[in-house]
Amino acid sequence: MGRKQSFTETELLDVTKRLILEHGYDGFHLKLLSQHLSGARSTIYQYYSNKEEIVAACMKRVISQIMQNASSIDETDPMSALQQLLHVYMEESKLHQLLGDASKIKTQNVKALEDLAFVEQAHSFLKVQLSRLFEQAQKEGKLREDLPLPVLIGTFFNLINTPNLMNVPTQQWSSLLFQVWIGGSRG
Repeated sequence: MGRKQSFTETELLDVTKRLILEHGYDGFHLKLLSQHLSGARSTIYQYYSNKEEIVAACMKRVISQIMQNASSIDETDPMSALQQLLHVYMEESKLHQLLGDASKIKTQNVKALEDLAFVEQAHSFLKVQLSRLFEQAQKEGKLREDLPLPVLIGTFFNLINTPNLMNVPTQQWSSLLFQVWIGGSRG
């Protein structure tokens, strides 16, 4: 039996994301992508015209999902919202690696440029949301006021890169890290 003749755009973007995370932007190319898809290489061009367009679409898709999840968080209790937001970020913990490659995309392609502009706007939205939650938590006395926000936010973001050496589900892992961040490690 031969190869399946086509694949969906979702399959294409899923494989693109995986390959970029494995090989980096520079190691990712359409031949590699086609080797990991079940259809003909020419099928890629039914969706996207080049590498830059595919990568930009992949980035837009990832950050769109994060934005959607972050937007659905109830911000009434800023500490609870921060814990939920940490989980959202940890679900896509490789996002920063993926977005770090955005600056490598050199293109005049309108679609790719639009997708990259969306990624930048979404990133700004997420920064504003995070800052708002931190400011509210400080105002309510739930976070130390003697520490500057950049320090609190920086340590919060470093939680995302903490290796899950226990191999527990992401929800449990993000919960444990949040507890350490909030309470420190002293008994």
